[in-house]
Amino acid sequence: MDGYVDIRTLPDAEIGPSQIMSFLFTRVHLRLANLQCNNIGVSFPKALPEVPSVGEVLRLHGAAGALEAFMRDGFLNSLRGHVEVGTVSKVPTAVRHRFVKRTQVKSSPERLRRRQMKRHGLTEEEAKARIPDSAAETSSLPFVTIYSVSTGQRFNVFLSQIDAESQQVGAFNAYGLSLTATVPWF
Repeated sequence: MDGYVDIRTLPDAEIGPSQIMSFLFTRVHLRLANLQCNNIGVSFPKALPEVPSVGEVLRLHGAAGALEAFMRDGFLNSLRGHVEVGTVSKVPTAVRHRFVKRTQVKSSPERLRRRQMKRHGLTEEEAKARIPDSAAETSSLPFVTIYSVSTGQRFNVFLSQIDAESQQVGAFNAYGLSLTATVPWF
């Protein structure tokens, strides 16, 4: 991974930065999925875990040629005026590395109940007895809200950015995340 592109959300009086970042992350996800691209990763270098917020910058990581091809065709045109897209740049030397991965949080008891009903043939009352509303977990992790094109639902993708001892090569999923591959951190 010798290249990166920073995409920064711009202030907007009508749309909050987290909503713009959600639209941006959704667009990147759709592009990665449509291209079946597994060699581009994402990170959030301005994330504020204490808030929690992913911040105002989404960074794409990959080989310079792969990033240039990925950025073609104006797939971010719908966000014109809401984001500032940088150019493909060279990763600085002597950087650290991080894993950027999704962390599952059981924040929706209703979803868990539906799953129990489907898998175990429970009634709604039985599922509610097994999984009360108080079973919802909270998380202080930064997250991005994704809008699913296939289901029309929205859901949160909670993110962990974890220091790695060294660079790890591997594939990224359609969200630009990986359990095995690292991205440069600077």
